[in-house]
Amino acid sequence: MVDSLKNHIIFTLLVLGLVLLGAGCTGNENSKDSAKEASSGRAGSQEISLKGSDTVLPLAQAEAEEFMNENPGKSVTVAGGGSGVGITALIDGEVDIATASREMKNEEMENAGVNGIIPVEHAVAYDGISVIVNPQNPVSELTFGQLRGIYNGSITSWKEIGGDNRPIVAISRDSSSGTYEYFKEEVLLGDEFRPDALTQPATGGIMGEISQNPNAIGYIGVAYLDESVKGLNLDGGNGSAAPSPENITSGVYPLSRPLYFYTNGEPSGLTKEFINFVMSEKGQNLISEVGYFPINN
Repeated sequence: MVDSLKNHIIFTLLVLGLVLLGAGCTGNENSKDSAKEASSGRAGSQEISLKGSDTVLPLAQAEAEEFMNENPGKSVTVAGGGSGVGITALIDGEVDIATASREMKNEEMENAGVNGIIPVEHAVAYDGISVIVNPQNPVSELTFGQLRGIYNGSITSWKEIGGDNRPIVAISRDSSSGTYEYFKEEVLLGDEFRPDALTQPATGGIMGEISQNPNAIGYIGVAYLDESVKGLNLDGGNGSAAPSPENITSGVYPLSRPLYFYTNGEPSGLTKEFINFVMSEKGQNLISEVGYFPINN
């Protein structure tokens, strides 16, 4: 009788343990599902985040500010860091939108697939890259060949291209920048950047260096141009052209490109609302006000 009672108690405890273990596993799975849902952006969420290109940053900030003014209670946070940084954040499920001044690479697409992320590209604006020098520099225009020579190191003095007998100080964005990638592809045409090129992690650093150094040259998004630096005319083979709105949107200026938002799958909820706002007439007009060029003409 005693042995039978003991066996009954042991059996009851084992069953209870299995029930509790099963509940714990279900709770863990639910937690994982919740985390996955949060990382991909809930349809009813009132907050989204953007991260990436420093070129796209002023545009995204202006759009977010106006969107929130029109939609109290809805929050859009924006951060820079470079196109590569934003794309990595999207791949890791940390942001709702990656902003980029270049297309995603095949390797990034593959990494996204491994994480169950399906990147969808949205071209939202056009931008031009301005090659800039110090206002004291007498050089006002360059051919693509001269620009390539400066950045691959085969041209080392301003005297070689019509300037003073001074050494050229070439400044570049770092490799996480979409502008760096675009410039390397379109200007260097397979060459490597000169080994003594100075790198800056953000556009502001390039602007600061060039505004203080009469020997320096760099490249930035046209929207950042101000009186502290001088934008050069470029001749890509069809005549010299200034980085003006007309030349960029018509394609006469040789360094122009689309700017992108990337989402995980087709956008929904607040992410879709925000992108629809950016692509609306009001959003595209705001792009012009900030200094970029509407993609919906």
